[in-house]
Amino acid sequence: MMKIVLAFDSFKGSLTAREACAVARKALLSVHPDWTVVSKPMADGGEGTAQAMISSLGGRWIPVTAMGPLPRRRVRAGFAWFPSTRTAVVEMACASGLTLLRHNELNPLKTTTYGTGMLIAAAIRKGARRIWLAVGGSATVDGGVGAAMALGWKFIDVRGREIGLGGGELARIATIVPPTARKFPPVEVLCDVNNPLTGPTGAARVYGPQKGATPAMVKRLDAGLRNLSRVARRTLKKNMDIAGGGAAGGLAAGAVAFLNAKLVSGIETVINASRLDYELQDADWVVTGEGRFDRQSLQGKVVHGVARAARRQGVKVAVIAGSV
Repeated sequence: MMKIVLAFDSFKGSLTAREACAVARKALLSVHPDWTVVSKPMADGGEGTAQAMISSLGGRWIPVTAMGPLPRRRVRAGFAWFPSTRTAVVEMACASGLTLLRHNELNPLKTTTYGTGMLIAAAIRKGARRIWLAVGGSATVDGGVGAAMALGWKFIDVRGREIGLGGGELARIATIVPPTARKFPPVEVLCDVNNPLTGPTGAARVYGPQKGATPAMVKRLDAGLRNLSRVARRTLKKNMDIAGGGAAGGLAAGAVAFLNAKLVSGIETVINASRLDYELQDADWVVTGEGRFDRQSLQGKVVHGVARAARRQGVKVAVIAGSV
């Protein structure tokens, strides 16, 4: 009797992780109906993390209308809710994601994480005792300032006025004012990159161009993030320029500064929650994959995490991808 565990990531633009597992399961059982085939949809903190968690843990989706990546845009978003543990999974791509914009709308000087903050606020109102914040796939480089604004933080310029939304406003920040009632549940940012907030490997220079930033925009965004970091250090005694803080255009660093969040491995969190290790104990093969398999796949993404879990159990691994 052969046992196969299916642990796919999404094939971006083509298949969700759940759909990829369903296709593979149907194909395998059509040839070997006597095999045991177990589906464990995976994610690493990017798009599809909330649905992967729902598939694994049996939660439900709570719909929320929120601001989109552009201030005048409204999107039908939401978060995953697990009532037994009162845990919420907020996926920033649902409200502030790159796929919500057309190519000609990409502009990280204007895009904002405010909608992600609205989802966090909705999860808190629901009674969340813990929030997992999945930060992959963002259209933003605002250091999490937009999300913080939605949660009551104020960012004031030298004239005493609140700044606007978008990465282009960060250079105006002169002081930061916390909300009067600052009680947030524990927040863990699912993050598998090591980029700092600023500098040559920071949020603006590495990820800004894929979000529509020209070279001139990149310089402006990096300067704005540096200003945000300086003001946060001075007024809040918080260090935002940390390893991993550059994820999601600096939302990871912003979550640390404004929500006292911790950065954790996205894929390891999903693997632990889904009990993948348990299913691998008596498996013969695990089949994983994603839309594009390249060097980044082995640097903290789903395929890397699944391969490590398989190695722990002595299970063979096959990778199927749209392109290699």
